[in-house]
Amino acid sequence: MVFATTVGTPIHPRNDYRSFREIIRRAGLRQVRLHDLRHTAASVRLAQGVPARVVMEILGHSQISVTLNIYAHVAPKITREAATRLEGALWSGE
Repeated sequence: MVFATTVGTPIHPRNDYRSFREIIRRAGLRQVRLHDLRHTAASVRLAQGVPARVVMEILGHSQISVTLNIYAHVAPKITREAATRLEGALWSGE
């Protein structure tokens, strides 16, 4: 993805990051990397039940195994939620 100025010239990633850091500073937030935001967004999507395949495509990973290996820390929560849903489906008639 390439971001451009209002006159159509590409924004150098270094300048983009500089602007991002300034926004964070003005907001009084602790400094984070843009990549940290990407990681957080992916983790939240998975925790909310967005299929890993969809997250993989959003992130641009070439294989699902890359996404699943990086975000394995989200798996226990997803597993618990899946078990709870299964339990509800099996025993909801009681």
